[in-house]
Amino acid sequence: MCVPSIAIQRYRELRAAGLSRSAIRRAVATGELHHLRRGVYASADACAEVMIAATHGGALACVSAARHWGLWVLDEPGDVHVWLHHDGHRRHADDPCTCIEHWDEGTRDAFALPSAARVLRQILACAGVEAFFVALESARRAGIVGPAALRWLTSHIGDEGREAVALSRDDADSGLESLLRWRLRHHGLTVRTQVRIASVGVVDVLIGERLIVETDGKANHDSPSLRHKDLLRDAHAALWGYVTLRFDYAMIVHEWELVESAILASVASGHHLVPGR
Repeated sequence: MCVPSIAIQRYRELRAAGLSRSAIRRAVATGELHHLRRGVYASADACAEVMIAATHGGALACVSAARHWGLWVLDEPGDVHVWLHHDGHRRHADDPCTCIEHWDEGTRDAFALPSAARVLRQILACAGVEAFFVALESARRAGIVGPAALRWLTSHIGDEGREAVALSRDDADSGLESLLRWRLRHHGLTVRTQVRIASVGVVDVLIGERLIVETDGKANHDSPSLRHKDLLRDAHAALWGYVTLRFDYAMIVHEWELVESAILASVASGHHLVPGR
């Protein structure tokens, strides 16, 4: 994770900090500073995407900004999202350029990162409500957005976004859990996350009283030892009368119809209920 807002400095800011013209030239020559374009410099530890955004005349935006904060995002890293502000000026280094521009209102500082609430609004407009909900729950869990930011966000988005805010929580442990809860929201199910079960441990999702849904992330369950641990958990869950469904990242994100059908079939069979009730 990097901090884009302090990685970029203008020439006049470097001079105001006490650096002479020759000192700035030496810093560029030694790699302490990167000269991005006329009058704009980056610190030596600046992220590549931060420098791309600054070269284009702005700061990271949308999913690019969220990813650099360590928030959950649904898409894979790709073209950089750049916040140019409503009164900014694009300065493309490449022709044709593949950056994704955001022109919503902003501050006077072209390189200042959007607020977390504004980043979430950009995600909603650019990537859709599912990506918004996943990033929102991640931001809430990380403590990046508080009550004031949520109020601002709610007043600056439409009905679908407000539904997502109302459903969001601050205890989701992964983006897959968030996505699953969002996609199941209209089925009238009781869906709880991060539930502790005796002899099993904390499970990702519990539907009703007895149906466990485990959401296996990309890199967390691949090794033989972790796979064995998962099987032990599932066996212990079965001993206590639970039914476990286990889905990986690709299934939840890309084969949702199959995942949804499997969950609803299990619910139709009563696997989410305590026998006899």
